[in-house]
Amino acid sequence: MKKNVKKVVLAYSGGLDTSVILKWLQTEYNCEVVTFTADLGQGEELEPARAKALKLGIKPENIFIEDLREEFVRDFVFPMFRANAIYEGEYLLGTSIARPLIAKAQMAIAKKVGADAVSHGATGKGNDQVRFELGYYSFDPDIAVIAPWREWDLNSRASLLAFAAQHDIPIEKKNTEESPYSMDANLLHISYEGKSLEDPWNAPEEAMWRWTVSPEDAPDKAEVIEIGFEGGDPVSIDGKALSPAALLKTLNDLGSKHGVGRLDIVENRFVGMKSRGCYETPGGTILLKAHRAIESIALDRGEAHTKDELMPRYAELIYNGYWWSNERRMLQAAIDATQENVSGVARVGLYKGGVSILGRKAKRSLFSAAYSTFEKDEVYNQKDAAGFIRLNALRFIIGGKAKKD
Repeated sequence: MKKNVKKVVLAYSGGLDTSVILKWLQTEYNCEVVTFTADLGQGEELEPARAKALKLGIKPENIFIEDLREEFVRDFVFPMFRANAIYEGEYLLGTSIARPLIAKAQMAIAKKVGADAVSHGATGKGNDQVRFELGYYSFDPDIAVIAPWREWDLNSRASLLAFAAQHDIPIEKKNTEESPYSMDANLLHISYEGKSLEDPWNAPEEAMWRWTVSPEDAPDKAEVIEIGFEGGDPVSIDGKALSPAALLKTLNDLGSKHGVGRLDIVENRFVGMKSRGCYETPGGTILLKAHRAIESIALDRGEAHTKDELMPRYAELIYNGYWWSNERRMLQAAIDATQENVSGVARVGLYKGGVSILGRKAKRSLFSAAYSTFEKDEVYNQKDAAGFIRLNALRFIIGGKAKKD
């Protein structure tokens, strides 16, 4: 990496890693450091990050803490859920969808302060380095990117702590004890990786889970809620209109109470290796089920099936960091075109880790009892099915005759 950087914007959490990176940038690059901390609903107090940055010599005007919760849910989570996006059949992309917004906000600050570089704390083994940097370059192809984990030799927690001690970096007591897992949290999910989870045979310990109660300990009585949708996005719970962030937070609280949203998977990272991770996505798990319920009566069969065919490609693009790509925008446009009539209410039951659809209605429903009834009807001639079947079977009939001949 070139050393002639004058000012760099660092994605900064205030934790051990990024605090070490902050000082390392000052000493290694001898440049001015600007810190950026994003509030995506991770549930942590963010003001201590400001205090620590000040202690490390950052000017007050160079410390940015931004509340991005509403934008995160409205412009990133909800568009993704319009697609019912799931990576490799299970993962609801909680970490993946946060990175493009962080990159966008970080680059806006870089432009504002006239920085010629940006930096992040993602390792050289993971997906996040790709997600961040593809985002950076999509906003400024000439920006310099500093990825310390790909440059330095501080390759363990012990070495990070030694560096912190050497440079008088304040480390809270809770950070001097080795954390059992690598975690990431935002309004959509919390993730766990590392330590005992690195053996796919080991079951996750119950004490690991931070958001959800064990399904066995969840209430013995189901809770029923109604989620209202407009144009494919949730807008209300039990008739009460809520902002995007408030709605997802409410669904998280409800899901956590009932043990909804735990996941233990081995996924294929974009960089090549497999990774075992555990996730809690209570609100997202409820939302996915409810959204599909409205789509089931509001979408035409052709568009519903085509949308399902597009979804794996769309999910892979998000997982691999291509949110800002032309192809993701193209798919988004196609997906959004199907959502105009996805307006209605889904009635959902929550019980001991499960999410059940108990009813659904749409403002423009394609479900017609007149056609689908098992009772007598006046609209459908069952004899028409014979010709329909013969035409669809024609190639089988011709092929069968050819075999006989």
